[in-house]
Amino acid sequence: MKVRDVIRAVEAFAPFDAQKPGDNTGLQIGSPDQEVHGILLGFDCTPELVDEAVRRGCDMIINHHPLLYHPVRSVGPDDPTGAAIWRAVRAGVAVYAAHTSADRVIAGVSGAMARRLGLQHVRILAPEGVRSDVPGESIGFGVVGDLPQALSAREAIELVKERFGLRVMRTSRPVDIPVRTLAMCGGSGSSLIDAARAAGAQLYLCGDISYHYFFTPADFMLADIGHFESEVEIVEVFLTVLRKNFPNFAIHISDNIKNSNPVYYF
Repeated sequence: MKVRDVIRAVEAFAPFDAQKPGDNTGLQIGSPDQEVHGILLGFDCTPELVDEAVRRGCDMIINHHPLLYHPVRSVGPDDPTGAAIWRAVRAGVAVYAAHTSADRVIAGVSGAMARRLGLQHVRILAPEGVRSDVPGESIGFGVVGDLPQALSAREAIELVKERFGLRVMRTSRPVDIPVRTLAMCGGSGSSLIDAARAAGAQLYLCGDISYHYFFTPADFMLADIGHFESEVEIVEVFLTVLRKNFPNFAIHISDNIKNSNPVYYF
């Protein structure tokens, strides 16, 4: 099997042309014509992930965040990005990122959040068009859906903490009304706060919310569950997609995935 065959399977789920303009979804390192004998799935392409791929006999990495996103001024062992590039090239490991291509499809990052919470009637929060390969299916960031039954704000908070495995999370002042409709966007989602309110959500989940956004009206609340925590399930989604296409192939999730969050809590 070649790199291009793996890419074809990933892009049937998260199309390359669904990515946000300016993103760098796609093949970061390597050639589409490379032979692939094993695939390692991760969240960020770190030097440690490349080392794990080599150790486990995997010559292709698929991750969510692009390794090559910001300008790279040097490639060498002393910078995390440069070291990952250096090690991947030397070892002949191909690296592919499905970033906003996986953010903007309903089965992707935000859809995985909704499934974890058991939401019903899930739809794209901020539609920006339709998929060229799936007629009628919207693409866009975030999703919105309904709980099977309304909860109090405190109950909704506890549900989110339990389903996402959180010890703590940041919220605005809890609303004093039933919570039934939830909106969410994996990763940095502050730009969709107004869309969440317009969709009728009582609670909006995302990551990277800055201080001033937490001043919310009485019928709406925000919850910052963390960038990593909101997105990391996409790695399991990649596994499902690839195993469906290549059931007898060596496909692994990184052994260190649960400890790969670069943000620490004390």
